[in-house]
Amino acid sequence: MRLTALLASLALAGCATQAAAPPQPAPKPAPVRAGLDPSFELDAFPSTYRPASSEPVAIVNATILTAAGPRIDAGVLLIRDGKVAAVGRDVAVPAGVHVIDARGRWVTPGIIDPHSHIGVGSSPGEANGDGSNESGPNAAGIWVEHAVWPQDPMFERALAAGVTTTMILPGSANLFNGRTVTLKTVPALSPQAMKVPGAPYGLKIACGENPTGGGPGKPGTRAGGMLGYRTTFAAAAAYADQVREYRRKKDAGQPAQPPRRDLALETVAAALEGRAKVHIHCYRADEMLQMIDLSHEFGFKIAAFHHALEAFKIAPVLAREGIPVVTWAGDWSGYKMEAYDSVMENAAFVQAAGGMAAMHSDNVMLMQHLNHEAARAMTAGNEAGLRVTPEDAIRWLTLNPARILGIDGQTGSLEPGKAADVVLWSADPFSVYSQPDLVFVDGALMHDRARPPERPRSDFELGAQRRPEASR
Repeated sequence: MRLTALLASLALAGCATQAAAPPQPAPKPAPVRAGLDPSFELDAFPSTYRPASSEPVAIVNATILTAAGPRIDAGVLLIRDGKVAAVGRDVAVPAGVHVIDARGRWVTPGIIDPHSHIGVGSSPGEANGDGSNESGPNAAGIWVEHAVWPQDPMFERALAAGVTTTMILPGSANLFNGRTVTLKTVPALSPQAMKVPGAPYGLKIACGENPTGGGPGKPGTRAGGMLGYRTTFAAAAAYADQVREYRRKKDAGQPAQPPRRDLALETVAAALEGRAKVHIHCYRADEMLQMIDLSHEFGFKIAAFHHALEAFKIAPVLAREGIPVVTWAGDWSGYKMEAYDSVMENAAFVQAAGGMAAMHSDNVMLMQHLNHEAARAMTAGNEAGLRVTPEDAIRWLTLNPARILGIDGQTGSLEPGKAADVVLWSADPFSVYSQPDLVFVDGALMHDRARPPERPRSDFELGAQRRPEASR
């Protein structure tokens, strides 16, 4: 009887233990490889950029435009560990620092070109025309960095002109053209080794004549283009909902089948969610207003209108919406109908209305004269009675582009802690007689006008040089 009671008590204890055991989780679904999982957020092509080695430098007796404050006369810029360590009139120069006397010369941040096609419409003569991908109205899955040729000799020309950073965009042949990439203009063997770490991607959208001008796969009319935008944004929103639901189930340990990965809709969805900045190629004021309405309908933020030659007509609207304008001096008119109505005071009108303006090149030759482009726009604005100072104009070239690209925490102005992307000019940078004497990128001297490199940095140009033995 005692044995029976003992067995019964053990049985009861076993039942209690079994009842108290936690429920087993549902079996997890079969693993999905990262490249097939639309919820996997690893950057597949991360930056491998590493700044070149540098030494501490003090530039003294310079006229300094910091882009963050008023002009500094007889100023000192101290560079240490690749960063701006101090800037001002009363900066003590520590022992052991290489001193550059810049008396009579000017210092500015490195120029940032927020719209270029360098490396994709590569020289010579755009031999590699990889800017536009004629693949139907939605080429948003394109990543322009996969077409960048780092050996384009124009990178060296841009650096010598004071351009230290640029955002490269795909062309404007489609409604949705693909992802942008932001690069330092430094020698490298791959685009990833030039990529600014942490720089947000952008989505290039185009409106107007280029994407709707007829031809295979194009909507043919501006109304058809608007239908294409709306249809694609609606599809991207639905795709984003599918991905979120899949992620929710996966995180909860529930069986979940991932939606088929769509690289084009993935980029458009990133724009809807604010993970990719929306850059819109647009010239006419009426079309910019319609694109603003489109952004309200689908809830995305326009990072900037590019080219935007008629921005002056709606400058107060752009200021109210917080939409910057990336433009030229404004006399780039007449080369097509939508570029006909432009004024040189475009950037000045945008600024006067409380908006943000920036200069861009869109052309590798103009990229070497962006300081002159800003000077012409500044002069035209002043002649029209719109007060524009050199402090304003330098922001059009440096800090404002950095803000538009989302890298102003790193560069764009000469402030302590920011990257020492610096240009020492031979004279006033807004003079046609001024040239960059020294160009620093992350504190490293990358261009010295007085000591040009013995050999070209581009392998293309190096290979094109005549070998000494060939002349014997």
